Amino acid sequence: MAVAVQDQVAVTTKGANDADENSLGIPKAEFLEDVDKYMEREENGNNATKVIRKFDEDHSKYRFMEMNLAQKKHRFKKQIPEIKETLNLISLLEKRKEAGEGMKTNFLLSDQVYMEADVKPSDKVCLWLGANVMLEYPLEEAKQLLQKNLNTALRNSTQVDKDLTFLRDQMTTTEVNLARIYNWDIKRRMASKTEKS
Repeated sequence: MAVAVQDQVAVTTKGANDADENSLGIPKAEFLEDVDKYMEREENGNNATKVIRKFDEDHSKYRFMEMNLAQKKHRFKKQIPEIKETLNLISLLEKRKEAGEGMKTNFLLSDQVYMEADVKPSDKVCLWLGANVMLEYPLEEAKQLLQKNLNTALRNSTQVDKDLTFLRDQMTTTEVNLARIYNWDIKRRMASKTEKS
């Protein structure tokens, strides 16, 4: 009997302080308390266009990271129920083996083509590991592997949620900074026009 299991994507933590919020080393957006002081910095030189371009670039990077994390989250949402279903199937196989009973099942042959099969009691199961690799495991080993994969997927899914929350906070901070720089530039231009007239 073949059962599908996909690879786990490991999420690694970068630092002990940021592990709860940010495991991917996403740079934290600096909130501009005092826009005038920030614009007077040597690297900014009161050039609002340059600063707005920089913040806009940072915002685009955050959006790209958000898209990647959302895809990871979607994969985990799909993967976790599949692993749970596979664990349930292995439990059923163990019960049938203990009772010495076989079972009839339908399995997917190709798209929308199923075939009926008689599954005799067995103490082995084949698992798809991904990348066109299938391995045969004893039922207990398969159960342990799947439980480990499930725990990893649940942990990684939780971490991806935390990273997404952290990332959205950074995007909001960047958007507020953009608005504040834009408003600062408008006030400066208006003041300049008033002085000239």
